[in-house]
Amino acid sequence: MGVFTFVCRSSGGEWTAKQLSGDLEASAGSTYELQRKLVQVALSADSSGGIQSSFSTITPSSAVFQVIVGGGGGGAFIGGGAATAAAPAGGAPAAEAPPAEEKKEEKEESDDDMGFSLFD
Repeated sequence: MGVFTFVCRSSGGEWTAKQLSGDLEASAGSTYELQRKLVQVALSADSSGGIQSSFSTITPSSAVFQVIVGGGGGGAFIGGGAATAAAPAGGAPAAEAPPAEEKKEEKEESDDDMGFSLFD
């Protein structure tokens, strides 16, 4: 499993990204294009399984983008409107959350309130 974290900056209408701890980098005209390029760059370094990614805008001209390759991934979400599906690693289904218990307060209603009776 590989985790790739990129610091993204915009200058003069161009977005650039450099890996936080590594040599990978990319640039593009929009955040959408930059995210697509960074996923490809991460895949070229590690293609061991499904992909998860997250784009977080910090300021209008800076952001953080993280790509996780491999692991127990289910689906992936990329900010900016680009969603991709990732296959679970090892063919294992994604774990389901246990259903939340619903507390229902039942109140008995009298037949008089309904305007009729079942026994009439």
